[in-house]
Amino acid sequence: MGDFFIGNIGARDLVSISYSDVRRIEGEQRDVEKYLGVQRPLDKDRVRKIKQYLRSPDASFPTGVVLAIDQNCAEYDQNGTLTLKSYKAEFEEDSIPINRVAKVLDGQHRIGAFLNDNHTFDASLNDLGESFQFNVVVFIGLDIDEQANIFATVNLAQTKVNKSLVYDLEGLSRTRSPFRTCHQIAVALDSADERSPLYERIKRLGVKTKGRETSEPLTQAGFVESLIKLISPDPFADRTLYMKGKIPRRMELAELRKYPFRNLFVGERDNDIAVIIFNYFTSIQRQWPIAWNNKEQEGNILPRSNAFKALMRFLKIAYLNLVGDDIGRIPTIEEFQNIFSDLHVADNDFTSGNFKPGSGGESAFYKLLIGEKTIADLKA
Repeated sequence: MGDFFIGNIGARDLVSISYSDVRRIEGEQRDVEKYLGVQRPLDKDRVRKIKQYLRSPDASFPTGVVLAIDQNCAEYDQNGTLTLKSYKAEFEEDSIPINRVAKVLDGQHRIGAFLNDNHTFDASLNDLGESFQFNVVVFIGLDIDEQANIFATVNLAQTKVNKSLVYDLEGLSRTRSPFRTCHQIAVALDSADERSPLYERIKRLGVKTKGRETSEPLTQAGFVESLIKLISPDPFADRTLYMKGKIPRRMELAELRKYPFRNLFVGERDNDIAVIIFNYFTSIQRQWPIAWNNKEQEGNILPRSNAFKALMRFLKIAYLNLVGDDIGRIPTIEEFQNIFSDLHVADNDFTSGNFKPGSGGESAFYKLLIGEKTIADLKA
């Protein structure tokens, strides 16, 4: 591929020279993407999360943004300075203005996080415009097929990081956060006590745990993402506050009805949250012992992720129904079980015929739990 350069550039400067397709959140396909026959529009949600991360004290982009530069727009001197500039050609259509100097082969979401809705530099990040430095990898004078080769290597052939591994790494963090709390609760319920209804049922790293003979129908990512919705409206913001030495605010009653475990978390009563989860799923285990304990039976959905997600959604309703305004109280196993005993569902009803795999089965089970459907409706 030839020589390439590695250096650093300020955020504002990089935004100002980035190729125009990066400056538009909703734009046309890039030349490289057309060449490869793929379409990768910028993900607004991903851009939003990166923008949020930029405002945290530990924000950094340690991996390089990959740029392709026309040879007419680059000069390198032996002192180690690479100068990027516009190019004035004899014919106007061959000229390259300063805002089209750098074609981004990898890193469009990181750059997009510095833009506002008008596709100009986000004023709320002005303090980072000069101080925040990007690592950049610069290729000069690449043909479109060479650009496509690099694009395919860094964008299409890479393996996505397993979410469960990401959440497991929260256990190494010294900073309190909703992610870390949910991870610790998952570990406790999965491995700390053999009496736990979730004992050895959670794939900590998203893949089968070495040494376990039976199946683990749940993933840590599924557990954390379900529980965190009961704790925080913005877990990244909470994490940032703790990193700054501050404590998130406690919620009033109306807000607690949306996030019932919020004040338990803020009050560092993580053990109480774990006990609530323990009691809740123990009641399910007691109500349907055959279906719950038969993890290996094909078609039995109760131990699996779609049923788990529906049960975690229903937990908020069940919990608030039991505690009323005394949010933070720990209901007993028997209190939870009284709620499930009214459903008139037998162990042998938890089949893939009644509850389809995936989101369809989750939705059907949730509607059963909240009383919108009966098991007879699902069998019809």
